[in-house]
Amino acid sequence: MKKFAFAVICTITMVGFVVADEFQAVITKVDATGNKITYKKVEGKGKDKKVDDKATTTDVASKVTVVKGKFDMEAMKLVDGDPIDGALKAEVLSAASDDKMVGATITIADDGADKGKVTKIRVMMFGKKKN
Repeated sequence: MKKFAFAVICTITMVGFVVADEFQAVITKVDATGNKITYKKVEGKGKDKKVDDKATTTDVASKVTVVKGKFDMEAMKLVDGDPIDGALKAEVLSAASDDKMVGATITIADDGADKGKVTKIRVMMFGKKKN
C-alpha cells in the first residue's frame, strides 16, 4: 500500500510540473495589439545568469495575468504581488525594447485551450517606489 501511495504522489507531482512551463526572461517587445510578446530567456543562476541571444515571439492568452513580482522573505522565493493595471498595455511593458528590457517570469500553458500561449507574466519591479 505504501508503494502505491508513493507512486500516486510522484505522479501528481510530475503532472504539476508538466502542466505549465515557467521560466525567467527579459521582455524586449509587446505587440501593439497585445496578442504577442517577444522575449529572450535567461539561463543560469545567481551571478552566472546570461540572457540568450535568440529572441522568441509567442502568442499571449486572451486572459493573461500580469502581476508585479515580490520577494517573500519567509519562503525565500519570488511570488505574485499586486496586479498591474492595464496588463500588457501598461507603461512598464509597452515601453519594452532591446535597450530597455523588462525582467519577468513567464508562464506558458502546456495543455488546454491556451496551449503554447503565455498565461501569466510576473514582472520584476526594481528601483525606488514612486509616491
